[in-house]
Amino acid sequence: MQQGDTVAVVSPSGPADAAMLKRGVERLEGLGHKVVVGAHALDRQEFGYLAGDDAARAADLQAAWCDPSVSAVFCARGGYGAGRLLGLLDWDAMRAAGPKVLLGSSDITALHNAFAVELGVPTLHGPMVACDAIAAEDGPEPRTWESLRAALSGEPVRVAGDRVLVPGRAAGVLSGGNLSLLASMCGTRWQPSFAGKLAFLEDIGEEPYRIDRMLTQLLHAGAFDGVRGIALGSWVQCGDPYAVLADRLGPLGVPILAGLPVGHGSPQMSVWLGTLGVIDTESCSLTGSNRDGEQAR
Repeated sequence: MQQGDTVAVVSPSGPADAAMLKRGVERLEGLGHKVVVGAHALDRQEFGYLAGDDAARAADLQAAWCDPSVSAVFCARGGYGAGRLLGLLDWDAMRAAGPKVLLGSSDITALHNAFAVELGVPTLHGPMVACDAIAAEDGPEPRTWESLRAALSGEPVRVAGDRVLVPGRAAGVLSGGNLSLLASMCGTRWQPSFAGKLAFLEDIGEEPYRIDRMLTQLLHAGAFDGVRGIALGSWVQCGDPYAVLADRLGPLGVPILAGLPVGHGSPQMSVWLGTLGVIDTESCSLTGSNRDGEQAR
């Protein structure tokens, strides 16, 4: 992205805090971007956990993606609800609009996976506009902010992990996101498949036995058939998940790098999904291409 490009901010999942959204928008404007906010970005549906009704959230997302003046669509926050939109979007119209940047994480995994299936475009897994990492009162978290700026400017990505579950080196297109969301998409037309790819997984607030259950579901669904390597991000408030991660994923016999600060928590580094990545456990790092496909090394 270039200075002066237009960013649209939408709320496809949970409702955004108005003050945090305002601060996040101002910080994006500080990078030189023009920012437009979706008409329903601050709506709240009667249940309290959705940012307005499904039709309104889908309309905001589709309008932003199909607007030729918009270069990027940033999600305000996660929570829950993006998966409810997938059957409401006009994928043909969005495909015709051509590629642009989609930024989000957590519940936005539903969109990352569906955009890969339906549109075949890379998407950016990173911090959201109305979340603490960007919109805290005392300023954005520095490493998070710099990582996002670098990813948007086209610089190749390098993220360091802190542990190795299975040693080795592997390359492939990086795919995945939040484990809970990936498991929830099993049995749908957007069911995840890591064949020939690197799988990226993270989650928050899940006990190890629940992580076991979701990994087992994905294994039984064949999602990991043909996977080349696995990159494990943050596991905030998940107890000690590494024993179960090693138990369920280790038998796949592929390199597994863990402790990447990607997902929830702080810092929250940005990585491109749908582009070439390399796991190297000797350097304990994940390197990735930029959006335009400059190859990771």
